[in-house]
Amino acid sequence: MPSNKNTQGGKAFGLLKEQQRQKLEEINKEYLEDQKYRDEEDLAEKLEGFKNKYAEFDLTDEGEIDLMGLKRMMEKLGVPKTHLELKKMIVEVTGGSSSNTIDYRDFVKMMLGKRSAVLKLVLIFEDKANGTPCKPDGPPPKRDIASLP
Repeated sequence: MPSNKNTQGGKAFGLLKEQQRQKLEEINKEYLEDQKYRDEEDLAEKLEGFKNKYAEFDLTDEGEIDLMGLKRMMEKLGVPKTHLELKKMIVEVTGGSSSNTIDYRDFVKMMLGKRSAVLKLVLIFEDKANGTPCKPDGPPPKRDIASLP
């Protein structure tokens, strides 16, 4: 592919997305083979979910979630944050590296790790919230006068 990354659409965009998926798959394989994570339940399923979630918020298609991608993620999850809060979250996840982006390895380490980063808690909460609706769907049931307090 050309270095200017003209991925307006079509085949070039499809190839770029496929390359990114392959890179994320390779990293997932490393985690599957790592002795440190052997005890983790449903590791393959978790890694697949992490890969999909990560790819969804990689806005620049460069394999990293930047400040705006993180902002979009938090807004979509219903927990909007200021830029300063987002920068703190990135530092917490990456361990203070110089870049203002979260790469996939840091993302997976955070999600599988024992430390409870704010981002991890929000993502876990979102998954649990998606599983069970908090509010019943539809109008409330009809009540008669005798059932009122």
